[in-house]
Amino acid sequence: MSPVPAPRLLWCVAALIPLAVVAGPLALAGILVLLGAMLAALAALDLLLTLRTARHPKVETTAISRLTKDRATDLALLVVGAQDGPRALRLALALPEPFVSEQPDLRLALPAEGGRVPVKWRCTARRRGRFAAVQACLESESRWGLWTLRSRQPLATELRVYPNLFTERKQLAALFLNRGAAGVQLRRMVGRGRDFERLREYQPGDSFDEMHWKGTAKRGRPITKVFQVERTQEIYVIIDASRLSARPVTQDGRTVTTLERHITAALVLLLAAGRQGDRFGLVTHDSRLRSFLRARSGALHYGACREAVHALEPGEDSPDFGDLFAQLRSRLSRRALLVFLTDLGDPVLAEDFVRNVRVLSRQHLVLVNQVRTPGVEPLFGREVADEDEIHARLAGHFQWRDAHDVADRLRPLGVTAAMPTSEGLATEVVGQYLQVKGRQLL
Repeated sequence: MSPVPAPRLLWCVAALIPLAVVAGPLALAGILVLLGAMLAALAALDLLLTLRTARHPKVETTAISRLTKDRATDLALLVVGAQDGPRALRLALALPEPFVSEQPDLRLALPAEGGRVPVKWRCTARRRGRFAAVQACLESESRWGLWTLRSRQPLATELRVYPNLFTERKQLAALFLNRGAAGVQLRRMVGRGRDFERLREYQPGDSFDEMHWKGTAKRGRPITKVFQVERTQEIYVIIDASRLSARPVTQDGRTVTTLERHITAALVLLLAAGRQGDRFGLVTHDSRLRSFLRARSGALHYGACREAVHALEPGEDSPDFGDLFAQLRSRLSRRALLVFLTDLGDPVLAEDFVRNVRVLSRQHLVLVNQVRTPGVEPLFGREVADEDEIHARLAGHFQWRDAHDVADRLRPLGVTAAMPTSEGLATEVVGQYLQVKGRQLL
């Protein structure tokens, strides 16, 4: 503990200053020295008695505290006091830079017999990720109130800040509304289904392509195959965390990175796939494969996917699509929907993607989504405000045209490319997924 002079002691010292001014003419120097010595002795005795007996309580918390970005959350603390410890305590938390606390400190009254006192510290995280440098700052008064004792305790905890999906889930509220089994709106499925269910005898109106010729020859009468609609499919979201993912985009009037929007859209899509009963997986990469979570279902698997991306940051290298596609081709044996969240604004990367994507598109259904950066739009989409804006509008038009050229080159390969806005990325991706599921394209 570090002793600091309390305001009471400072006021006593300040009161001796005017006395010293008048002590000379009035011949009171001896009395002033005596008062100063008595104050010094009293302060020293107060500090000595306090340091011998008092000690600050211990502050405990959970090993992992989970928060949501831009949402106020209460951190659970436990102050463990002793019988000979201070009764009145001032507590504050020293949090990392992205955290903002609603109150500068808390004043606690500890019981005389000691014990545990639960405390809630409300704070808000402005950036997602993992943070560990957390300290509890304690302050108490000495026995006679002449000193303030301060101490710092490092807390063995890790703060994990996850992306905020509130805005995107609000836009897709109908999809995430939990209605239970009754009154659920059925989604129209186009087609007869792809999963073989059983064999039955031929009925008038059955198509010739539904005939089971081996069964017909064996039984001596026409036999037809019956299919059922495939309900469980595999969905993979591939997040590009390379250098281009650090490009700034706007969200709710604030500037964020493209990777931030990729992560938010990916988690919303995984939630939607889980609600539809599909298995979902997650892949992250930059110049190499960072993580690969095989498609499963359930809340625990979604938690694992969220843990894999909540601290993901943009890399400094360019993606190697050839190596990435080769690894995905070897790991994914069953036909699946692959949703790429990437940036093909670099012509070299776009050419690499188009050249190597056939490895996946021959077996899997591939969707590509890249966030439209500010200013990338058709030249005549809106009026030009002034002459200075013409050059920026021309540059944005050329980027928009290049993106459409890449989409036209991917279309013959069976790949669908889209360029939604930053705010509409999650809605667009979920809409593409539901359209694929409704048309049974898998």
